Amino acid sequence: MQKPRWKTVGGTLLRVAAVWAVSTLTMLALAGILPDFSLKSGDGDTATQIAITAASGAGAFGVLSALVWPLLVRALLLMPALVLGLLVFVLNGSMLLIALGVNPDGRGAAEPETAVVVAAVMSAASSATSTFLTVRDDGAYRRRLARLAVRRRRRLGEDGGSDEPPGTVFLQLDGVGHAVLREALRERENRPPVMPTVAGWLHSTHKVTPWRTDWSSQTGASQLGILHGSNEDVPAFRWYEKKTGEVMVSNRPTSAAVLQRRAAARARHDGLLTVDGASRGNLFTGGADQLALVLSVAARRGKHNRSRSGYFAYFADPANATRTAVSFLAEVVREICQSTRAKLRRETPRVKRGGLYPFIRAFATVVERDVVVTAVMGDILSGRTAIYADLVAYDEVAHHSGPRSRDARQVLARLDRSIALIAKVAEHAPRDYRIVLLSDHGQSPGETFAGAYGLRLEDLVRAGCGLPVSRRAGRTPSGAEAREAGRAALRRPEKPGADGDGWCGGREVPAGVVSADSADDTAVSDPIVLASGNLGLISFPDVPGRMSRERIDVRHPALLRTLADHPGVGFVLVRSEAHGAVVLGADGAEHRLDTGEVFGTSPLTVFGPGAESAVRRTAHFRNTPDIMVNSSYDPARGTVHAFEEQIGSHGGLGGEQGHPFLLWPAELTPPVAAGEELVGAERVHQVLRRWLEEADGPQVPEKEAAAAPVEVAAAEAPAAPEASAAQTPAAAEVPAGPRPTKASDAARTVQDSRWDGAPAAPFTVVSRVVPNKPR
Repeated sequence: MQKPRWKTVGGTLLRVAAVWAVSTLTMLALAGILPDFSLKSGDGDTATQIAITAASGAGAFGVLSALVWPLLVRALLLMPALVLGLLVFVLNGSMLLIALGVNPDGRGAAEPETAVVVAAVMSAASSATSTFLTVRDDGAYRRRLARLAVRRRRRLGEDGGSDEPPGTVFLQLDGVGHAVLREALRERENRPPVMPTVAGWLHSTHKVTPWRTDWSSQTGASQLGILHGSNEDVPAFRWYEKKTGEVMVSNRPTSAAVLQRRAAARARHDGLLTVDGASRGNLFTGGADQLALVLSVAARRGKHNRSRSGYFAYFADPANATRTAVSFLAEVVREICQSTRAKLRRETPRVKRGGLYPFIRAFATVVERDVVVTAVMGDILSGRTAIYADLVAYDEVAHHSGPRSRDARQVLARLDRSIALIAKVAEHAPRDYRIVLLSDHGQSPGETFAGAYGLRLEDLVRAGCGLPVSRRAGRTPSGAEAREAGRAALRRPEKPGADGDGWCGGREVPAGVVSADSADDTAVSDPIVLASGNLGLISFPDVPGRMSRERIDVRHPALLRTLADHPGVGFVLVRSEAHGAVVLGADGAEHRLDTGEVFGTSPLTVFGPGAESAVRRTAHFRNTPDIMVNSSYDPARGTVHAFEEQIGSHGGLGGEQGHPFLLWPAELTPPVAAGEELVGAERVHQVLRRWLEEADGPQVPEKEAAAAPVEVAAAEAPAAPEASAAQTPAAAEVPAGPRPTKASDAARTVQDSRWDGAPAAPFTVVSRVVPNKPR
């Protein structure tokens, strides 16, 4: 509901008065501190006269800053940034001297170098005051952006580009499950919904449906499939690749770049955003040229890295910088207070939230949100055709506070305000826009595996292998996306391990990984154990290819039964030389996925429909580890046990983590036919592409077939001969280097393949022209 005009004008006048008062008090304080700055004549003045002089000087300085400063900046934009930055202080000081000179009483004087200091302090104080007063006033953003939109329309002509087909904005609310969204849209006990903007859409212009993720229910697999059309061979958030001897981590820039190249090769196109697209705050580019905060290009150096440009564009505006800095500090304090309250109340389950976490949370919920939202609004006002942005705030907080915690609900409310702001800006855009909301996965609550059973998954594996187990419990760090995004924003060097470095046996390994003891080269290597939410991955690095069940039983006879019979484990996936993919459960239960044979009760039954097909697909990935472990799941409570330090987790099967949502304008065709279920990120990619086509939008260019197939890289080579014959054939690797152009791509031949080894039919882009529907 729009405020009455008198309230808007009144609020503006009150803010102006407050800023003026603060500037006056700042000037008085500086006059008392600095010896070369005076607000009184040589004969002395009364306190009233000095106050009037300060008020008139502050007012004149404010008027000059408002009227003259924009003209000066526009005239000096072509100057180097460093020169302009230094000149800012000189110009500010000059304006202060002018302000003191226009004082009718002739009072007030300052040395030039002192004037520079006074002007800088006054500018900071007035900007901080103004921003503090408008920190919750999104109308200020809207009015400013509306003015920019009007100017752009004038440049484009009378229609302002309104004859173009509608553009599409895809906003990903990271980690928000379908059930959590539904609860946030309902009124409870006469209270308004947590997300009133989205609730209003659902009652009028939009529809919503859940969709089901792959077994790997995490951002890396889901967003890769959504943006690039293929998430083949991505078994988890992190995994060990035997061919290269490296741990791949979805939120690590170098790993994200490799995953993106592989997906583009398999899908035979660069992504959903190939034509006139923008990618903001994502792990992958989606083929877009306009990038900000995209991790897959964050490791680049030089002109090819435009990922950090969003930060510079945002913080170049002092008002933005001050607004975000105030909100950042407030979020740090909020997190400290909330974690202290949870500790005092002895809330359970609970994880440690000290150290750097308050700052990581503030980065995800304030800095990244503000930069991404501002970039999206700029894209809308620029009239871009397809925009995809990821807002990670909820996911970060829910990991540590719980998916349905008060902390998480507050984040959802602030995300709703960001969505409302984007929608308001779209009203001033040069073309119509359709806003689609979606999530990449949900989150399932539950106590950590270590908290529930007193040992980590690594300890359980070592015990099953007959290896010594440390008496001191360790921590497996959280793998949330915001950590690596923060490092990329600060230009920190990439860590070689998974979310942290460790040293064991003289060899560098990721934190939480058990490595081989290199002290004795003849000894059998210890297993590498990795965690991805409530999904565990175990690899034996000294064995080439996929290690079979039979070989595991010979080397470690008690390991598989130790894992399968543990009450915190739901099922274990291994490959048998005789039976292919096999799922093991407690009390000798066994489900042979390739033959369909079940002995006892299938361990997958409790995980619901679709679990069998999801596990079967992943079982035949080339990068599937020797053993995969999914934690137990309590369907009555919806809880799982994360192998990381998270009380809200995702990454495997069990509960709401596998059921994200898709909310779309009703004018678009439904995602699937009535009675069907939307399954898999690759299927979501097809739906989003279809919606772009329905608006006469961009077609994702198909890469033409090449005369000769591309050479298969070492990392993409097929598994060792002992691997299952049903395992997926290798896909070609796109050469490293800058991302190729769209129309002039070198032709490539890539054999697309599915989990069952059957080659897919050649992919053809079909262009459909659908008349525009009224908004």
